Amino acid sequence: MNPLLLQLRRLNKRGDEKALDEFFQSHQFPIVEEDGVTFVYRGEADDVYLQHWVYGLPSYQRFHALDDDSDLWHLHLELPKGSRIEYKFNVVSEGKERLIEDPLNDLKAYDPFGANSVCRAYGYTPPEWTQPDPDARPGAIDDISMHSKIFASDRRFRLYLPARYRRSRNYPLLIVHDGNDYLNFASLQTVLDNLIHRLEIPPLIAALTHSSDRLVEYAADLRHADHLAHELLPYLEKRLPLVRRPEGRGLMGASFGAVAALHAAWTHPDTYGRLLLQSGSFAFTDIGQHWRGPVFDPVVRFMNSFRKNPGKPAEKIFISCGRYESLIYENRSLVPLLQENRLMQVRYREARDGHNWENWRDRLRDGLSWLFPGPLWMVYE
Repeated sequence: MNPLLLQLRRLNKRGDEKALDEFFQSHQFPIVEEDGVTFVYRGEADDVYLQHWVYGLPSYQRFHALDDDSDLWHLHLELPKGSRIEYKFNVVSEGKERLIEDPLNDLKAYDPFGANSVCRAYGYTPPEWTQPDPDARPGAIDDISMHSKIFASDRRFRLYLPARYRRSRNYPLLIVHDGNDYLNFASLQTVLDNLIHRLEIPPLIAALTHSSDRLVEYAADLRHADHLAHELLPYLEKRLPLVRRPEGRGLMGASFGAVAALHAAWTHPDTYGRLLLQSGSFAFTDIGQHWRGPVFDPVVRFMNSFRKNPGKPAEKIFISCGRYESLIYENRSLVPLLQENRLMQVRYREARDGHNWENWRDRLRDGLSWLFPGPLWMVYE
């Protein structure tokens, strides 16, 4: 047993609540060791479970009471070095279940559905370039609205303009799916500001798009692909000093957003030269039916067609996925398929993380600096 748990057990047997309070206030939880992590819960319960999203492990894992009649619970989970997971506790009491964040852990990660507790296993530290740098001048964010004939509605998006923006220069364009979520949950503006400041990418303009119906529009919807190519891109190129060549245009997205990016590039070849695809929901079927539900039906039809004839959706494609995601197989299998076309450059990265925004944040430097290398890489690479 972990030495801290043994100490906790001794304090509990003494019944010294003050000493227990001081113990919890003076230690960090979960307890991180080289071979794994020990979670601790303090409170009355009939049962306590760890809920995580590590594909391949049971999603619910039962805690053990530290002693008979104890309100202290613990669970050890083996985690390889460098892992990062998000989790909650499911506390069962009098037949009722409560899904809560870890009361002993202040580390949280956020997404459109709320917050999860974060476990940083041994060896994981957040990349320093994801943190605000006082020396990096911030870019500007503007709100834009344009009318779409294809959707017969106004479409709103946000525009990132780099610091020292000048109309006399030409800038690469990055079109980002789920742009608001990238800003809010993946620190995209901070990352862009820092990478531009450090000359790891050139100053670029990012169109931060979002959809109120993403599970339809991002699921290989030709309306969306046409909207990007025939409405948004001309709208931006008419108003902004942009590089009007494929190598100066990039599409980016995560999950369904990655499907939308790949589909948009595939249906409009020679339009976009750069793709950044993160944890794409690239479901397909070689035989039989898929099991991911009807919302994936159009995705599966697209991916089956794409896998038969991938063509050349872009010159450079960066793909990343978490090893703890259920989509790891689909993403891995896409890489050799794309590499068969010698006219494309493909780079693939995996991380010991899940299907979440901080995983995608942590891969942005690798992806963006390879797709759009700045002066630093042009000199030293």
